[in-house]
Amino acid sequence: MSVFLIKGAQLLLSLSILVVLHELGHFIPAKIFKTRVEKFYLFFDVKFSLFKKKIGETVYGIGWLPLGGYVKISGMIDESMDTEQMAQEPQPWEFRSKPAWQRLIIMLGGVTVNFLLAFFLFIMMLFVWGTKYSTKDDIKYGYSVAKTLENYGFQQGDRVISINGEPFEDLTIDINKYIMFRDVNNIKVEHSDGSVEDIKIPEDIGTQLFEAGDLPALTPRYPFELDSITPDSPAEIAGLQPTDKIVAINGNPVEYYADLTYQIKNSDSDELLVKIERNNQPEELRIKPNEDKIIGIYARPSDLEFIKFNQKDYGFAESVSAGISNGYWEVKDYLAQFKYIFTKKGATQIGGFAAIGNMFPPVWNWQAFWYLTAFLSIMLGVLNLLPIPALDGGHVMFLLYEMVSGRKPGDKFMEYAQMVGFFILIALVLFANGNDIYKAIFG
Repeated sequence: MSVFLIKGAQLLLSLSILVVLHELGHFIPAKIFKTRVEKFYLFFDVKFSLFKKKIGETVYGIGWLPLGGYVKISGMIDESMDTEQMAQEPQPWEFRSKPAWQRLIIMLGGVTVNFLLAFFLFIMMLFVWGTKYSTKDDIKYGYSVAKTLENYGFQQGDRVISINGEPFEDLTIDINKYIMFRDVNNIKVEHSDGSVEDIKIPEDIGTQLFEAGDLPALTPRYPFELDSITPDSPAEIAGLQPTDKIVAINGNPVEYYADLTYQIKNSDSDELLVKIERNNQPEELRIKPNEDKIIGIYARPSDLEFIKFNQKDYGFAESVSAGISNGYWEVKDYLAQFKYIFTKKGATQIGGFAAIGNMFPPVWNWQAFWYLTAFLSIMLGVLNLLPIPALDGGHVMFLLYEMVSGRKPGDKFMEYAQMVGFFILIALVLFANGNDIYKAIFG
């Protein structure tokens, strides 16, 4: 329960910061252009508010439904669907009375703040905490390699030397991001026997890995020991005990935890022949994994120094340059994910609030909190730019049409478009959170 509360508190605080700043991005230009803002809300106030106070012409409040927030701008067709106001004559202080370029700036204000916030956070994280990095030789036991990569010449225990001919020394920059989201055509590796090989990578390697479920493609190897067994799991039913040592699976030696997961995942048999040592005596168990190739064990590294981390600190000028670079690649990598999301398998990976909450660590860690807040700010900015009515991107789409054609979409059309967009958003929210519920129940 405490882990749930800690993760939940981090998620709530992060979303609150993002929502308030996003709405400020609309609020500030609206006020600059003398447009009346009737409401400024954190979360939605369906039927009632937890708190509200009117200051000047604006009611500031906190709703009870934590699905976002909003500013209600006079003379604008938005989620409030205030058709009564729109039926009256336009007033000078209303959104609809302003020039198209001013309305465009107001609508783009929210996502602009999202991206600026993300870049600011990346800069400040480097300035305050610096970064930790690992070189090739700091990965003590090399990498565990997914079966898909083995097909192209990778071997278990490989260490990465360069990518596309450029030295790749900072392995804390997740190498899997390069393989999945960036244009990688050549990786030079050092095999466990000391030999060096240039391996050619096909353009669709990311798609192959995604469809095969071989993610992550590369993970640091480490020797392990069993920590606990999940109650009523295939491992417990077969008689495996936490004090046992797993020696081999289906005749294949198991030295590292990655060997264990590799053999379980890639076994052609419905049943695993598991050789163990119990009280220094050899025994064999037969374990039948579930349909997700899980047997129900938790392991811990028996060598905590399987990765060595080095510290790099930044002056402020250096942190600005490096932070902007980090932000650029985070945005680019996030956009690259969409080619996987819009697939049959990708749809099942979409998660809601539970999935987002699980991204946060089980203990409060400010560095991790601010990184995830920066990432979620990018996510919020990108998603809000999608050309769906009811999102900022939908309003921007219609404004650009107006500026190019010289014709403004009618109020009735905008009302219907807003309703359609709203139902699309509700469907997406239900689908994403439904995925969370399904995974929680059926694993």
